[in-house]
Amino acid sequence: MSDTEQQVRELGQRWAAAEQRGDVAELASMADADLTLVGPAGYVLDRAQWLARYRPGALVTMQLSWDDVSVRDYGETAIAVGVHTQRASYQGNPVDGRFRATHVLVRRDGRWLLAAMHLSPIAAPPAA
Repeated sequence: MSDTEQQVRELGQRWAAAEQRGDVAELASMADADLTLVGPAGYVLDRAQWLARYRPGALVTMQLSWDDVSVRDYGETAIAVGVHTQRASYQGNPVDGRFRATHVLVRRDGRWLLAAMHLSPIAAPPAA
């Protein structure tokens, strides 16, 4: 395993743990200033909106895992694709799911930061 792959996987585990704790400070420390999240229903959140989900306690993540991760290293950019499985609620409504997650990371001052995330529901390919 390359250093980049190991560092990206470690950041992914720290991210998942911070999401479960609702730790806004930790999440902020691992997010690039230009972070963009595309959610599983196609909505887009910028960094401030992504972090704000936890401030009023609206998003509660009971369980989150990021598994089956593959990492591609492009120097100062890395792309990680894995499976994001969550048990969570948003404003009291369940938002449980299993998604294919793509994380784009950039290296700033020698450390990796999340620059973009995209979640898609996992489904079989369409029939030919």
